[in-house]
Amino acid sequence: MALADLVSLAQRALFVSVLVSLPVLVVSTLVGLLTALFQAATQVHDATLGHFPKFIAVAIALSLVGPWMGAQIVSFALTAFEAR
Repeated sequence: MALADLVSLAQRALFVSVLVSLPVLVVSTLVGLLTALFQAATQVHDATLGHFPKFIAVAIALSLVGPWMGAQIVSFALTAFEAR
């Protein structure tokens, strides 16, 4: 396999990893922002209030987007092994 092919494969691997992680990161960021706004507005600073909603939102996001994430990873793996 040529060096250009390896570089292209590595670039695609990085793109797939960002693409797969993006939905969960967006959900986690939005829920964290909403939780922080709620805590700032009500002046309730409980540690569990910051983590529990984010945990639930990420679990729901993973259950909804998980099959798509797996399909993307499998598709990339098949393409990478066929490129040999």
